[in-house]
Amino acid sequence: MKIQKILGPIFAVALLAFLTFLVLQQVFPKAQPRLNGTIQVATEKYKETIRYTALGDSLTEGVGDDTKRGGFVPIVANDLQEEFQLTSVEVENYGVAGERSDQIFKRLKKEEAIQKSMSESDIITLTVGGNDLMKVIQNNIFGLSVKTFNKPLKKYQTQLTELLAELRHLNPDAPIYVVGVYNPFYVNFPEITDMQTIVDNWNEGTKAIVAENENTYFIPINDVIASGLGQPTTAAQTEESSSETGNDLSIVQNNVLYDKDKFHPNNIGYQLIAKAVKDEITQTKNEWLLKEGE
Repeated sequence: MKIQKILGPIFAVALLAFLTFLVLQQVFPKAQPRLNGTIQVATEKYKETIRYTALGDSLTEGVGDDTKRGGFVPIVANDLQEEFQLTSVEVENYGVAGERSDQIFKRLKKEEAIQKSMSESDIITLTVGGNDLMKVIQNNIFGLSVKTFNKPLKKYQTQLTELLAELRHLNPDAPIYVVGVYNPFYVNFPEITDMQTIVDNWNEGTKAIVAENENTYFIPINDVIASGLGQPTTAAQTEESSSETGNDLSIVQNNVLYDKDKFHPNNIGYQLIAKAVKDEITQTKNEWLLKEGE
């Protein structure tokens, strides 16, 4: 009898504690684990595997990338797979160094493999315009001015319009990310302001055409490439830096450009481009990550 009298209150207290625990579990649900800062996605709503097709010039091919893996393209793919916990990101890289917008267009129209990849893609990136710009520079090397580029820019915009139209014909749904161009001469020759104006105008021309196309996005990279990492950004600063180090201005180098040509990005440069591309793709994830019908 004494034992029952003692156990009765203990049982009541235990029962009350258990019921309180159940209530608290409902009010404060258990926190979901986070893996290395990745975004937790609902698998029933989002795709587990995506296809990424890259088209363009030397930036897509990855010239200057010592790993020989394809520049920014594999970095973007790996980052997306990790961030969205994807089973896989299937990548096709159709970058060819030296090609202008019209040449990329002709290759797209001719090669069935590219057409098939485009039609099946969830994400498309395009690097274009750099070689169109360089052709104008080479043809007018002794008489360059900002006005020199007005007519060639309009021609380039027409060609870019045709290129984007063909991509959209092949794939009506996938977002297209168009990467801008940069000024590779800025660190050595910041006093040549016309060159930066020319690059800025060219990028604005690309941006204007991109804006006319639905589900198409422009990604500027001049700001992350032209000045390098932690390097002087004005002529005065460049001269001051050179005088302090005893270096001649002719050997000042942009530390995100490839040493062998001082023009294409190096591994660090491609990582910077990849971040810019991945950030834009992430911001527009509902355009490519959602399953059909969601």
